[in-house]
Amino acid sequence: MEVNRCGWCVGDALYEEYHDREWGVPVRDDPTMFEFLILETFQAGLSWITILRKREYFRKAFDDFDYRKIAAYDQSKLDELLQDPGIIRNRLKINATVANARAFIKVQEEYGSFCDYIWSYVDHKPVKNAISHYKDAPATTALSERISKDLKKKGFKFVGPTVVYAHMQATGMVNDHQTDCFRYHQV
Repeated sequence: MEVNRCGWCVGDALYEEYHDREWGVPVRDDPTMFEFLILETFQAGLSWITILRKREYFRKAFDDFDYRKIAAYDQSKLDELLQDPGIIRNRLKINATVANARAFIKVQEEYGSFCDYIWSYVDHKPVKNAISHYKDAPATTALSERISKDLKKKGFKFVGPTVVYAHMQATGMVNDHQTDCFRYHQV
């Protein structure tokens, strides 16, 4: 039986699996939220499929996305990451990952959890948009701009409005599945 999916993922098995199982599903736990934040920051300027294909390399290189361990990385670990061919070897993004881990912990200390903080922007309920074609989804919104500014004030790096909106889509804060996609009413 053929199912109707969002057009952006059709034709690539890895993309389709990600779309069907993860994209747009509300994330309520901090470790998963951090993983997506890191992957989205590395995605800046690249295609998401590039990051998906390297996801397990990122997981291994960044200690299973353990933000406590990442926050403690020293220069030798950063140098090691810059030599790792499995990940995107961008010095600014690698340094941003460490800064983001530290900022993430500070947000947890202030708000109880990062999820409580970030989900408060949408009143803890996913925003359900009505996108008829994936190309009609916005790249940024006034809300992603507001969140981006606040994250930057809190010390986060590589969290511009486009990265933030992609993060919101991936973690289910907004439902941008096409209205004819089988996942639209499921998430």
